[in-house]
Amino acid sequence: MVLHINGIHHITAIASDPQNNIDFYAGVLGLRLIKKTVNFDAPDTYHFYYADKIGSPGTVLTFFPWGKGAWRGRPGTGQVTAISFAIPAGSMPYWINRLQEIDIDVQEPTIRFGEEVLTFRDPDGIQLELIASREAIDENLLWDEGPVPVDHAIAGFHHATLAVENPDPSLHLMMKNFGYEISEQTGNRFRLKSRNARLGGLVDVVVLPAGNRGKMGAGTVHHIAWRAANDDIQLKKRDELITDGFQVTPVVDRNYFHSIYFREPGNILYEIATDGPGFLVDESIEELGSQLRLPAWYESRRPEIESILPSVKLPEITRKIFQE
Repeated sequence: MVLHINGIHHITAIASDPQNNIDFYAGVLGLRLIKKTVNFDAPDTYHFYYADKIGSPGTVLTFFPWGKGAWRGRPGTGQVTAISFAIPAGSMPYWINRLQEIDIDVQEPTIRFGEEVLTFRDPDGIQLELIASREAIDENLLWDEGPVPVDHAIAGFHHATLAVENPDPSLHLMMKNFGYEISEQTGNRFRLKSRNARLGGLVDVVVLPAGNRGKMGAGTVHHIAWRAANDDIQLKKRDELITDGFQVTPVVDRNYFHSIYFREPGNILYEIATDGPGFLVDESIEELGSQLRLPAWYESRRPEIESILPSVKLPEITRKIFQE
């Protein structure tokens, strides 16, 4: 039996100012801040998680906000260069008006593979897209207490765009090891579809000319994580990748999931993360994102860590939820 990857688990990017990041993703886009913690490898930096109501795999966008003085990155090959969210099919006019009203520069919607696409950038320059999805959206998990009405709310990832110079090895990995299939192609863009996932089950591989190598920094995506249903499947996938010649890390405990990391042939950093244990291990559904959460091995350093991290708050409309 072939063990396939079940679509995108999460995407992690780098931001500059943490408050601007919260204001944009929780306030403007209306995602739920489900976890406020720290970078487990560098606890002097926040790690923010945004998602649907409970942090379902396939909806989770995370950020390392390095601070106002963070050096700037450059998007290019070896990176995820665009993050695309699914919105309900009739929501495009709402989003155009919402973004234009707060002076966000939005391009005219275009059509890609038969779906309407709205392109804009976040405060750090990361390219974002809203796509009027052809797939049915489960409204039960949409964040219904934020600033965006639930019938227009972002449902999760539609796809991510991976930029490479040579597509063949990257496509081979996605098909052989992850169980994706090429569903469509136009020009230099390949659309791949997971056999096992709807939400977050698409990915685009875009071919760029040599000399467009990305540089990590604020305004770029750090890595993309893929879903393994459980620890056993993750370990078997790790063995498979090592057999195929990839340098894969041991399993790392990220508290909310377990992770392994490796570089795919186009030099994009991949993570394979387990679906569990999930984001409710240290907070109830009602409490998600309301307090700074630290893993057990950092709790003894809480006073020190809290003194280093800048003060942040949820946008006013969202903060009210925790004050009622």
